[in-house]
Amino acid sequence: MGILDFLSGQFIDVIHWTDDTRDTMVWRFEREGHEIKYGAKLTVREGQAAVFVHEGQLADVFTPGLYMLETNNMPIMTSLQHWDHGFKSPFKSEIYFVNTTRFSDLKWGTKNPIIVRDPEFGPVRLRAYGTYAVKVSDPARFLTEIVGTDGEFTMDEISFQVRNIIVQEFSRSIAMSKIPILDMAANTRELGKLVSTEISETIAEYGLSIPELYVENVSLPPAVEEVLDKRSSMGVIGDLNRYTQFQAAEALGREGPAGAAMQTGLGAGLGMQIGQAAAAQAGPWGPRPAADAHTPPPPPQPDKVWHIAENGETKGPFSKASLGRMASDGALKRETFVWTPGQDGWLKADDVAELAQLFTVMPPPPPPAG
Repeated sequence: MGILDFLSGQFIDVIHWTDDTRDTMVWRFEREGHEIKYGAKLTVREGQAAVFVHEGQLADVFTPGLYMLETNNMPIMTSLQHWDHGFKSPFKSEIYFVNTTRFSDLKWGTKNPIIVRDPEFGPVRLRAYGTYAVKVSDPARFLTEIVGTDGEFTMDEISFQVRNIIVQEFSRSIAMSKIPILDMAANTRELGKLVSTEISETIAEYGLSIPELYVENVSLPPAVEEVLDKRSSMGVIGDLNRYTQFQAAEALGREGPAGAAMQTGLGAGLGMQIGQAAAAQAGPWGPRPAADAHTPPPPPQPDKVWHIAENGETKGPFSKASLGRMASDGALKRETFVWTPGQDGWLKADDVAELAQLFTVMPPPPPPAG
């Protein structure tokens, strides 16, 4: 091997990029004087693309593979250089490696609340947050529209703009979806797909795509959530009076200061009731004198009178004694409807405790004659 062949072999470049970071989207291959030997080897790994920029003009884009940089592999570069097939001198060009893998677990959220009109609660303010993934779908457009001449472009430099696009489209989508607030938790997946579809066209103008977008949470202001929690608690409690009685009964049996205070309060209440009863008995002129043996007994309570319904007609009034005789004669039966003042509607005689005994206390059959 001659010295010229040896030197020629040493000048053959090997161009590649091994990414050891987690957020680099574009990296420019640094070459002294930007000179690249004709016939150099270019290695583009999976998840990468190599973009050649010659004298400020976007030239060839290489997808994953191994390439020999010659005229047959660089059609655009060849036309820009006006190379002949025998031209083998070094050429000046910039090579940008673009990371085409997904950048996942990126955060987005609403900085300010979104005002929407809920069919049940009216105008309310909402906040939302979630995660998304982004990837470069068109390396040439991404380099032209976003990166420019940046030698090392990271995800942090574009994430702010992507978040703004997501929040803007989410605000519009959630306002137009008319999904009730209480049903949003069951529709976060649909909301994520809707927002991802709506922003795909805008993101594509940057050479990007959003393969995943998730809505993790949609929340109300703390004051509204507190009222909503109280409303839910009332639904769980049900009958408020019975719940209050249950709490009072629990407090009576509870040891400690709370139970003692509840028992003291109950005792005070009973004492007040006893005092009020004593005052009512005493009257406005002091305690009444005790009844002696010469005090006549109170007059007897008047007996109830009863009415009977038969064949759509009302008969009566009858005394209880009269009803007893009618029960003995068979004129009053258990199925006969009766009513007395103070009774809630007509009842069967057998369902009235006072009259049911008339059918059970019947004299035995008379003894046989003779």
